[in-house]
Amino acid sequence: MARIRLGMVGGGNDAFIGGVHRIAARLDDRFDLVAGALSSTPEKSAASAAALGIPRSYGTFTEMAQAEAARDDGIEAVAIVTPNHVHAAPAMAFLAAGIHVICDKPLTATQDDAVALAVAVAKSDALFVLTHNYTGYPMIRQARDMVASGDLGQIRIVQAEYPQDWLTAPMENEGLKQAEWRTDPARSGAGGSVGDIGTHAHNLACFVSGLRVESLAADLQCWGAGRTLDDNAHMMLRFEGGARGMLWSSQVAPGNENGLKLRIYGEKGGLEWRQEDPNYLWFTPHGEPKRLLTRNGAGATPASQAVSRIPGGHPEGYLEGFATIYNEAADAIRAVQSGTPRDAAMGLLPGISAGMDGMAFIKACVTSSAADAAWTKL
Repeated sequence: MARIRLGMVGGGNDAFIGGVHRIAARLDDRFDLVAGALSSTPEKSAASAAALGIPRSYGTFTEMAQAEAARDDGIEAVAIVTPNHVHAAPAMAFLAAGIHVICDKPLTATQDDAVALAVAVAKSDALFVLTHNYTGYPMIRQARDMVASGDLGQIRIVQAEYPQDWLTAPMENEGLKQAEWRTDPARSGAGGSVGDIGTHAHNLACFVSGLRVESLAADLQCWGAGRTLDDNAHMMLRFEGGARGMLWSSQVAPGNENGLKLRIYGEKGGLEWRQEDPNYLWFTPHGEPKRLLTRNGAGATPASQAVSRIPGGHPEGYLEGFATIYNEAADAIRAVQSGTPRDAAMGLLPGISAGMDGMAFIKACVTSSAADAAWTKL
């Protein structure tokens, strides 16, 4: 099958997340990156395109959307890998041009932009995919499958945490671009840690449990001197159907690098998963010994094997999980091009609904914390 012609907005050759997206897009040989508006100026964009071997460089995303839509060999999809405040405008421009959009999370920086983007998605025939990449891990797919199959029974407790330590020191004052924009409300939005990593934990808890958060009580802190956005957050969660949960997100927890964890407990058993050891899933049926399930070992389900690339004992991780999103996006794009309805083509891909849920989560966290951790509906 021919590779999908891909463009990129943001993600110049010195941008971490741009490199991740480029690797993910190529890992399963489904995309060719042929165009980009990679930086804030035409000169920087052209320099990055030349360094990365991208044939067509544009000074702005508007110019790129118009020019590529007019070409017979124009891009079929675009990856948007910019800071949060530059998600909505390019996404809407490419959707209006009929070009499929693969966008980094969270959805946008503001609620108004999120609503406008949701309207644009509804009006377009193009796909909109949000890169909640942790949903692409094989053992997360297995955990979701086990919950849906009733292996845990009725879900009672959902606990998610995502601690990091990289903002323990004021990195935003030391020239680190990733820290500068993530601690800036104008570029990041109303949420700091809750928007950056809390949305991942929230999305994963809902993806695996199959439940939505109805309300939460959040306590947000800004430990970094001079910061206005939270760098640590604790919250209690109430899920539909009566399940209860807790979520912790922190970027000021020394000793934690990327500690995303998920624990789900039901009337018949429990599951535990750690992102830093992602090929293992612990399953404990009530009253029985704890069982270690591996990605390609005994007990692996078709749900995990379908997104597993290499033999057991060879670790798959962050880049492969990201690549699963791109691989399934490629499948969805080809399916839509062949006449499959858009919603049916999306499958398990996170899209505009997951993005709006994430924005509702951020808003509820900020609102609740401002009201002394009052229970707040999403």
